[in-house]
Amino acid sequence: MRSVVLAYHEMGYACLEELLELGEEVPLVVTHQDQPGEEIWWRSVRELADRRRIRVICPLDVNAPGMVDEIRAFEPECLFSFMFRQLLRPALLQIPTRGAFNLHPSALPKFRGRASINWVLVEGETETGVTLHYMVEKPDRGDIVAQRRFPIHEEDTALTLHWRATAEARCLLREIYPLLRDGRAPRISQAQEHASYFGGRHPADGEIDWRWPARRIYNLIRAVTHPYPGAFTWHRGRALHIWWASPADPASVLGPGEVRIEGRSRVLVGAGDGAVLVLRRVQPQGESELDALEWATSGQIASEERLGRSA
Repeated sequence: MRSVVLAYHEMGYACLEELLELGEEVPLVVTHQDQPGEEIWWRSVRELADRRRIRVICPLDVNAPGMVDEIRAFEPECLFSFMFRQLLRPALLQIPTRGAFNLHPSALPKFRGRASINWVLVEGETETGVTLHYMVEKPDRGDIVAQRRFPIHEEDTALTLHWRATAEARCLLREIYPLLRDGRAPRISQAQEHASYFGGRHPADGEIDWRWPARRIYNLIRAVTHPYPGAFTWHRGRALHIWWASPADPASVLGPGEVRIEGRSRVLVGAGDGAVLVLRRVQPQGESELDALEWATSGQIASEERLGRSA
């Protein structure tokens, strides 16, 4: 087949690489410029395309008429979108003769929209997946071609989950490619009654409310810890990032946000359900990240202090 690939991020890199290894003819790759200030931890789609001597473009608007004409000139049988950050409009979707396909990092129809890998952790899901589906104008709503599901482990973070989703996406492409190539790809309608949609996330969404149950706070922390902007609270008027913590049963009751330093062993913070979190890694605003016990025992906080905006 002959396909134009729109790709970005680590999953975009891996899926483009997999298509090329499967023998797909890719005359054009469309990707994004890296954004200033964004922590770039993934491999470059542009560099992969350059190494394979594939024409690569980074348009500000892939739906602009000139871009549509350029893509049409390559006469693609398929369009593939892998973690591409722009929605494709009808003028583009109508170009390929076999269809336009998107690889979405969730088990559709659940968790349509952006930041799915972060959201499944925030929401406390125990299973997720990757889904290849036909693209339509509304995001993530087209018929499903193939899907792979896998469990979310207790200590998964968004980063570990992303690596596993990327590996599953490669497997999915490998399995379904012969059917795509032979024109026998299935079309499975999405069960709209089970659909959910989530929007993009911003650094401010990482603020902890200590009135939440400990499990909910833990899920937020692991959803946005490195390399994402991180969960945070407030201490003495300054932001305090909580890069890692774990829920635990308390030896005694602590109020929401109340801190207790247990000897030289651990730092506890009360949550809204009577449980606590054990702080592991923290970073006061303007300082370096450090072990939470080191931070607490250096005199930066005292037992019975409270964390949080109102403290």
